[in-house]
Amino acid sequence: MARIYGFEGTEPSIHEDAHVSRETTLVGDVEIEADASIWPGVVLRGDVSSVRIGRESHVGDNAVVHASIVGDRVMVGHGAVLNDAEVGNGALIGFNTTINSDVRVGERSIVAAGTVTPEAFDIPPESFVRGIPAHVTPLSETAIDPEEIFEAYSSGAYTDLVEQHEELFA
Repeated sequence: MARIYGFEGTEPSIHEDAHVSRETTLVGDVEIEADASIWPGVVLRGDVSSVRIGRESHVGDNAVVHASIVGDRVMVGHGAVLNDAEVGNGALIGFNTTINSDVRVGERSIVAAGTVTPEAFDIPPESFVRGIPAHVTPLSETAIDPEEIFEAYSSGAYTDLVEQHEELFA
């Protein structure tokens, strides 16, 4: 079972159809919705504000989500850090990305691995974001096929993978 800690009278809430690794730490006002997966080493800390992980979203190994909202069908890559941020439905957050305070990631946006956003940065829907500091390009102006990317990463593949890792999620 995951390490679950209350904070000031509020306990984490995990939907019965969510998959949370027993190597995860949940603190305070955390809500994990159905068919989400939370992988080993993840910290979800809802102390100064809530953490919400939407339906069919996946938070990869060693990511830290503090006081942030993650929409439905979002992929948060390994080692990403989200601090006081909001990620729209269907977005992809790359490995080792840092999403700083007061950042909004628009729906169906792709944030490349290693990207660092400045505070209070607004990423419009359907954008490609990369760099340090982050630079935004509309997906329509790139050679990226967003449908191919979203199908590869927002499909049920991670949900299927959870089933193969029975011991991690026991």
